[in-house]
Formats: sequence, C-alpha cells, structure tokens
Amino acid sequence: MTTVPLTIPALGDRFARELPELAVAWRAEEAPDPRLLLLNEALAGELGFDPLFLRSPEGVRLLLGTALPDGAAPVAQAYAGHQFGSYSPRLGDGRALLLGEIADAEGRLRDLHLKGSGRTPFARGGDGLAVVGPMLREYVVSEAMHALGVPTTRSLAVVATGRTVRREGLLPGAVLARVASSHLRVGSFQYARNTGDLGLLRRLADHVIDRHHPAAADAQRPYLALFDAVVAAQASLVAEWMLVGFVHGVMNTDNMTISGETIDYGPCAFIEAFDPAIVYSSIDDAGRYSYGNQPIAAEWNLARLGEALLPLLDERPEQAIELATASLGAFRTRYSAAWAAGIRAKIGLPDDDHAESSALVDDLFALLQKDRVDYTSFFRHLATAARGDAAPARGMFGDRTAFDEWLTRWLARAPDAASMDRTNPVYIPRNHLVEEALGAAGHGDLAPCEELLDVLARPYQARPGLDRYAAPAPADFGPYQTFCGT
Repeated sequence: MTTVPLTIPALGDRFARELPELAVAWRAEEAPDPRLLLLNEALAGELGFDPLFLRSPEGVRLLLGTALPDGAAPVAQAYAGHQFGSYSPRLGDGRALLLGEIADAEGRLRDLHLKGSGRTPFARGGDGLAVVGPMLREYVVSEAMHALGVPTTRSLAVVATGRTVRREGLLPGAVLARVASSHLRVGSFQYARNTGDLGLLRRLADHVIDRHHPAAADAQRPYLALFDAVVAAQASLVAEWMLVGFVHGVMNTDNMTISGETIDYGPCAFIEAFDPAIVYSSIDDAGRYSYGNQPIAAEWNLARLGEALLPLLDERPEQAIELATASLGAFRTRYSAAWAAGIRAKIGLPDDDHAESSALVDDLFALLQKDRVDYTSFFRHLATAARGDAAPARGMFGDRTAFDEWLTRWLARAPDAASMDRTNPVYIPRNHLVEEALGAAGHGDLAPCEELLDVLARPYQARPGLDRYAAPAPADFGPYQTFCGT
C-alpha cells in the first residue's frame, strides 16, 4: 500500500483505537486495471475531497483503498448477527474495509468504507469481491433514498477493478466506496456480548453514545437511554421505508445500524403493485423480510440488541430484563405514530387523531391491496384528485364503485394537494429502470445510470420529458428477484 502525496482530508482511526477487539488491521487488494465508473461529486465536496483529484489515477487508487494518506489505518470490523433468524457468532467485514473517519463540512464524523476490496479474515470462504451490477445498484438506490429524505448510508464512488469475478458466470469486478455516520450495528453489540468481556461491551456502548446518541450520557441510566434512542431511531426509519414503499430484503441484525441509517442495499427493491407479502430477495423463500413484515423484523432485531445490553442495564438480571422489555415496548407505539403521521401526510390530511382519518387509511389500503394498485403512482394521482380531477386515480381500480365511495369520504376532509406533492415522490428507483441501467452498464454504457441518478436526485418535482421514469413497469416485466451479490 503506497501513500498519497497530495493533501486530502485526514482519515482518523478512532474506532480502531477505542475498540481494537472489534478491528483487524487489513489492506485492500490491488486492482489490475482500475477505472472510475461513478463519482458523487457533491458528497465528495461535503467530505473535503477535490473531485478532480478523485478522478485522477491517485484518487481512484484511494477509492480502492490501495493508496492512502499517511496515518490511515484501514481495518475490517468484527460483528456477529442473526441471519434469517440463525445466529452466527463471527461475521464481520468479509469483503469490506473501514478506511477511516472523516470530519465533514459540518464537523460530523463520517466513515469512509469499502465494499468488494478483497478477502479479510472474516471472509468465511468467500472471495471478498464484488461485481459491477450490485455496486451500481447500491449507489443508485442509496442516493435515491437520500434524495427521498430517508436516513441512509451514502455512495461516494464505484470503481471497476479490471478483475473478473465468478458468480452465476464470469462478471466484471468493482469496489464501492460508501459513507455513513458509522458502520456499527446490532451485530457489533452481539459480538461484544458474546466475548464475555463486559469491559468491551461497556466501551462499545460508551463509544456509540458519544458518537451517535450523546443525550444518553446525561441520563440516569445511560445504557438504557442508549437502547431507548436506538429503538426510537429504528421505529422512525422503518416507518419511512414503509411510507416510500422500500423493501430492504435482508434485515439481519448485522444489517441494522445503531445510528438509524439504512445500510446494505443487496436484494432491495421498491414495491410497485401493492402487496404486503411481496418479497424481492431470491433467498427469502419464507417471506421473513417481506414488505409487510419489516416492522416485525425490526422489533425482533431490537430485542436481540436489548439482550446484548442486559449486563449494562442492571446488575440484577430480572431487573435488567424488565427495563429492556419496557424500552422495547415503545417500538410499536413509536412506529405506529410515525407511520400514522406519514400516511396522513401522504393523503393530505391534518396530523391529528381523527377517527375518520384512521378509517380512511385502513379502507384505502384494503382497496390498494385488492386491486394491486401501483403504490407510488397512486398517491401522485390522488393529489390530482384533490384538485378536482379524479380520473387518473379512479382508473387504477377495478372496483371503481368502492373507490368512488372512499373518494367521497376523503374529499369531505378537504385534503391539501400541495402538501401531498411535497410528500409523495414522482420518481423512485423503479425496478425495471434500475435493471435497464445496470444492463447498459454491463455493456460499458453508463449514460442510462447517470440519467437515472439525475432524475432521482429531485424525486418530488415532476419534470417534462421524464414520463417514462414515473411509469410502472411494463406488463412483461417480472416476476422480479434481486440477489445479494456474493
């Protein structure tokens, strides 16, 4: 690994210094023929990078982790996790590296992290590599989520390595450089707890409190306040997923962040024809992480975090369990409140507890499910109905009499169309458009991917000439499956 001679933002090693038991010093593999595919220039600027430098050969090598500034100490992070309900005590960054932490323009500490940078001691027989398609997918979807206002990791760059990777066939390799408040997960606490080292567990909790939830430090029970804060953050996050129709696809405990950011865009997708049971992941045969199950999965994961934290909550096991159970019990209340406020905004009603609002929501979703209505398009058409033209929304239903009855009740509440436009996106990463862009990229044409990113950067603003980006998938598209890329 060589060093970069130019001045760039410092890459700190706070995580590795404070929690060495959770960090293994490691280096990224050299790439035979690196080529920059996508660069997020706006994000680069936030982090203090000169985009021109990142486009240079030296900058590309930095994005691969093979040329780093003096003092950088890249590590693979250790964590455990429940994967589809089965516990694995030692997962970790099998094909990823934390290059270090950067203070952004607002002084916030951000992780610079790689995916696909080569085998680490946590690889468990994997090759440690990634391929172009899934890395571009994560770039596109994570940046779309950011534009939608959903807390998320960000994508800085995708670099083709020039290496061939064996998956279902021989595919071109790539590395994703991504940015997050941190990459600490529920699985990080599970790993620390499993070591039996209470001091490590406490240091991890203190590290997280200081970095993500500082208000907990002043609480009477700081570690209980930490758990409360993570429960609240995840309740809000999953409500936002549900409101925009996002399906994560692999909600294992190692994919749930302590910060409350969305992480790991593997077998993810956006729901189109409304169906709570929809699953897009090729490996989720039982529907554990279906769209409708996401709140339940999140609560289950948080219960595992509570279990890991028990020794810090109280020296008396029974009292610790009572405290954790009460804290976890707030998840459903918080999630329901966030969902209810969000869905009322989507249909243009005041944020109140009016009984008719709840009835309208329940009856609407029954209609959406019955006729498998396109989720995103419907809410934009509903705003048009609030302005007096119900035809586009009405035309989406087979049972128009039932919809007309619902519409009459809804219009009587005087919905706010302008507010609905600010809440309901016109453009999402529709699955057929993502596949179209990835297919073109596989043939060396990045223009469709770049155009899609440009459209998704302003999701709430309808623009002329972009009708195809707002349209549902053609009838011959699907059934749709996504894959984790490993």
